[in-house]
Amino acid sequence: MRQAAVSVGLLAFLSGCNRHQSALATFGAEAEGIRTITIALVVGAVFIIAIMVGIYWRAVRAPEGQLTHKQGMRLVLWLGGIGPTILLTVILIFALPAMRPRVTAPGDLTIHVEGEQFWWRVGYERPGGGVLVAANEVRVPVGRTVAFELTGRDVIHSFWIPGLAGKMDMIPGRTNSLVARADKPGRYRGVCTEFCGLSHALMAFDVIAMEPAAFYAWLADQSRPAAGARQGQGAQLFAANGCGGCHAIRGTEHDARIGPDLSRYGDRLTLGAGILPPTIERTADFIRAPQDAKPGVRMPAYPQLSHQEARAIAVYLKGLK
Repeated sequence: MRQAAVSVGLLAFLSGCNRHQSALATFGAEAEGIRTITIALVVGAVFIIAIMVGIYWRAVRAPEGQLTHKQGMRLVLWLGGIGPTILLTVILIFALPAMRPRVTAPGDLTIHVEGEQFWWRVGYERPGGGVLVAANEVRVPVGRTVAFELTGRDVIHSFWIPGLAGKMDMIPGRTNSLVARADKPGRYRGVCTEFCGLSHALMAFDVIAMEPAAFYAWLADQSRPAAGARQGQGAQLFAANGCGGCHAIRGTEHDARIGPDLSRYGDRLTLGAGILPPTIERTADFIRAPQDAKPGVRMPAYPQLSHQEARAIAVYLKGLK
């Protein structure tokens, strides 16, 4: 029975660890520093606890009269006071350099991220000027310093990419800056860590760390309109049902900023801010009843659309690449 309980506890503990969303599986310099400090603090805490247990064991188990009052006070002073103080001082000196914020330079990339219920508005400052708007996905170049400018549109959110850097609140009316550097390419995951409403737990985003050349080629390609942005039945239904009143698609007359930018929806890796695979069927279902997948979402439902009509819009959106 005890072995079963230990096994269940161990599995529950390990279920929180993965290479996509874990503070222990780092791909950024800042997260690596946080992990190093955490390990040092845990080792120090275990060492101090071991000292306390040793003092207790010595005090309880020592034969009567073997440990004098003076010896006991000296033991408490050195092992309970001076020893832990020295240890904590060493850990503090070790940790201070890792706590120093990363310095930005004029040529570093700036990414604006705005938290909304329940998705992420992302804007990349382009080298030639202007801002490329995207949604629910953050791409960063490996080995380059990135300054995230963070704010909230409606309520307080919190931006966290566990493997890249620490958390930072997103507060309406205020911009907070988080500077980080990715050191390893791959696909990871970020989340909101401040309760922000019914679908707080369903507010995630993909993080793609890319080699610099690939990143800047992607950034340049994303600036052009998607192929087929004005063509087909889906495009007509998109316009006729007022979707352009909330969403923008580059290369068309739709330029709204209420909902996520859909200019390159076909390239997205997830649907609904990191919660669903962006298949045609899932997209069509989300169009007709977004609250089924994301309670409290502000996007209105479109039950008046038939499944075929919603699917046509979904096919259109998936073609925006």
